[in-house]
Amino acid sequence: MEREHGAEQFSSGLLPTAKTVNQDGIKVPKLSPQQERKRALTVWSKVCFAIGGAPYQITGSALGFFLQIFLLDVALLDPLNASVILFVGRAWDAVTDPTVGFLVSRTPWTRHGRMMPWILISTTPAVLCYFLIWVVPPIEQGKMWWYLLFYCLFQTLQTCFHVPYSALTMFISTEQKERDSATAYRKNIYTHYNRRAYMIASAVISLICVLCAVVLFFGVTEQDNQSGLKAQKHVSFRRGLRLVMSHGPYVKLVLAFLFTSLAFMLMEGNFALFIKYTLGFREDFQNILLVIMLSATLTIPMWQWFLCRFGKKTAVYIGITWAVPFMIVVVCVNSNLFVSYIVSVAAGASVAAAFLLPWSMLPDVVDDFKVQNPTSQGHEAIFYSFYVFFTKFASGVSLGVSTLALSFAGYVPGVCVQSDSVNLTLKMLVSAAPVSLIALGLLVFKTYPINEERRQYNNKQLQLLLLQNEELESEM
Repeated sequence: MEREHGAEQFSSGLLPTAKTVNQDGIKVPKLSPQQERKRALTVWSKVCFAIGGAPYQITGSALGFFLQIFLLDVALLDPLNASVILFVGRAWDAVTDPTVGFLVSRTPWTRHGRMMPWILISTTPAVLCYFLIWVVPPIEQGKMWWYLLFYCLFQTLQTCFHVPYSALTMFISTEQKERDSATAYRKNIYTHYNRRAYMIASAVISLICVLCAVVLFFGVTEQDNQSGLKAQKHVSFRRGLRLVMSHGPYVKLVLAFLFTSLAFMLMEGNFALFIKYTLGFREDFQNILLVIMLSATLTIPMWQWFLCRFGKKTAVYIGITWAVPFMIVVVCVNSNLFVSYIVSVAAGASVAAAFLLPWSMLPDVVDDFKVQNPTSQGHEAIFYSFYVFFTKFASGVSLGVSTLALSFAGYVPGVCVQSDSVNLTLKMLVSAAPVSLIALGLLVFKTYPINEERRQYNNKQLQLLLLQNEELESEM
């Protein structure tokens, strides 16, 4: 029934005459060598696309792992004030995502595309605000407002970069395998403690962000390859929201990864404090966090191979649950440095899967929407912006709630040893809470309807629609 319904949607109009029959007995368009080359992405384009995503991944990892401990132990803020900064900053960041996505969707096409101007203009002010986040101002009374201001400004400018960049996935190729490959390249590129060290690290990262944006701009060509995109009428914000949130596979994907993202962000945001105070490895926690990030970076090619070989849903179940036994072991075994490093390697591998797979699956949802709604196109930025909104909402909740929980537990900034109640709270935040959230996320994901068969079917239908429009344009 699903195949017949999809075929009816594309039965009208002029279809390509050259077809071939695949191994399933389905007629699919036979592409010319020129069309094949047009749809293929070069390795250089994939590398440039990946480098363009490094600023978001680097700054996101630094803020996720180190901002909380920086505010508490370096800036010496009260835990309650730190929780306000983390929660309000992330909440504000989440609100800006749908707004920017809507504005991007209404941006007229330029000779550099629709996404690239947003990326280029937002980069320089974003890195300036990022650097100022890691500066301890020579004031005491207004210190909280300093961090809140520059954190919110940075998140807004980073949104102006990341929403167009993530939506750019849909504009670099019409081929799913090429987009999946580019996404894997992107995730594989991503991969600090007194006041001066934080400032030096932020300056280096700021410079890297600028260089990555330049490489992205000059190394990636944004293709106007969405059928009927220019002819589409602009939709209102309410209409765009209704279209996005009424598509079942999108809602299920977002909800499932909302829970799993919240789980890993809870662990990420509190792991440094857990290692430093609960396990007592004050001199090693930087190295342990580095192992997590290196493990995540090095295992991304493995997960890319795995999802191509066994399917994305299987990769989700295996990749995300991989960290659960190690999350339990790290709080049950007595403080042991070797065990901590083993847990870090395993956690990094699972983090790679948790953050690679959603971005690999989101284009499938957008393609599914296009097949189901062939007359309503051009909503890529809205899909991506709302997805970013929900993931950042999860991050804001995790950071705000965890810091507030530490405040209630009696966390004291700057001391060498914390109380038993603080250590118990940290164990809950890096083990019990994440494990429960992962279980909820996987239960929701079980209802996600886009399997490999449906994904391949959508790809064939979109190819037919694209070739149909190309033939119509050539006849005009």
